[in-house]
Amino acid sequence: MPFEAILDEVDQLHSSSTRIERLAEQHPPMSAALITIAGSVRSTATVLAVLVATKLNSGDGQALPGLD
Repeated sequence: MPFEAILDEVDQLHSSSTRIERLAEQHPPMSAALITIAGSVRSTATVLAVLVATKLNSGDGQALPGLD
């Protein structure tokens, strides 16, 4: 099911965000930029998760454009 693949990517994006935050702790001169990037990655993961949840709960049986 394509939704499972998207949710796997969501998990990977969350993991990437966490790793970027750890890098920020290790590299103080770049921490502000890295924290910003980590937040963007996490936000993207959240949007994807909401998209999947919305589609799964819609029950209309129609695939979203680009997800079929």
